Amino acid sequence: MATKWFETVAIAQQRAKRHLPASVYGALVAGSEKGLSARDNLDAFDQLGFAPHVAGNHTIRSLATTVMGQSVAMPVLISPTGVQAVHPQGEVAVARAAANRGVAMGLSSFASRSIEEVCAVNQQVLFQVYWSGSRDVLAQRLERARDAGAKGIILTLDWSFANGRDWGSPWIPDKIDLTAVARLAPDVISRPAWFWSFARTGHLPSLTTPNMVLPGQSPPTFFGAYYEWMQTPLPSWEDVAWLRAQWDGPFMVKGVSRVDDARRVVDLGATALSVSNHGGNNLDGTPAPIRALPAIVDAVGDRIEVLLDGGVRRGGDVVKALALGARAVMIGRAYLWGLAAGGQAGVENVLDVLRGGIDSTLLALGKSDVAELDRGDVVAPLDFYRRLG
Repeated sequence: MATKWFETVAIAQQRAKRHLPASVYGALVAGSEKGLSARDNLDAFDQLGFAPHVAGNHTIRSLATTVMGQSVAMPVLISPTGVQAVHPQGEVAVARAAANRGVAMGLSSFASRSIEEVCAVNQQVLFQVYWSGSRDVLAQRLERARDAGAKGIILTLDWSFANGRDWGSPWIPDKIDLTAVARLAPDVISRPAWFWSFARTGHLPSLTTPNMVLPGQSPPTFFGAYYEWMQTPLPSWEDVAWLRAQWDGPFMVKGVSRVDDARRVVDLGATALSVSNHGGNNLDGTPAPIRALPAIVDAVGDRIEVLLDGGVRRGGDVVKALALGARAVMIGRAYLWGLAAGGQAGVENVLDVLRGGIDSTLLALGKSDVAELDRGDVVAPLDFYRRLG
């Protein structure tokens, strides 16, 4: 599929909507229950403004930083998302795009492509795990990630509630069989370009999760892996500390909203934490991460790297998060729109859009480096921030 350049992530989303079957698009765009958190993730950024300078600004600006021991070209990381059936190359296309733009790649344990495939094309892979299965199984998954070349671990804890959607969740089959084909046919026929992008490869969209098994075993379907997660007792803080001890490199806990939880993450020796509400797909009504970010930054100081995940659609959004104390941001839906709109080139396009937006915002704010940003660069309503816990 030839890719025409798009100027904004919003245009990428429009193209993705035109290209994807309605059920696939619906599975990506919506949040849990009423969608309050999903909407607030976006609306909160719109409520923040900037305090620009008009003279003495810098001709040369640096966007480079380090995150979890990785040198990156800009403070943006690929957030792990499961089963990327929006494009035949899925996570491999995303990993190549990230590598070409100097960005670290978060890979989901629920991904449709294996960690070995992804690490082969990107040398800065952070492998994401859920607390799923026994301790022995979890330790084996970490060992596999280590052998594949993963540079760090992301433990996702902000996915704890199986909330439905008030407008109805699209049907997702356990596997692509005749029953699934018959039920999805009208939806797929309406988007023939998407169907043929897979048909040309000789394979239908994969709904298996190869990272949930050891090499040589048959991978479970997405819902098979989901069932394992549902049957696993919820983790305690002692469990989280145990998992951290199994990995001798950079380790992130993703999904923190409360300051007391943030302090616990510091105490267990994590390298980083991500302020996140799982893109609005966890407990609906949880405030946008950007609202909770400053209180968490104040609570943990410089003892841990703090990232933000949720609602980032523009380079200016990245700058707002950094000004409020984030080391970097993680993007999810934004790169999926690019992947759907144009494969690897579409993801590179999204990253270029964000990079351009970060750079132009730094110029207007009179900064020569992303490290110079502070809260004085951002204007917020009096009732904007939330301190949870």
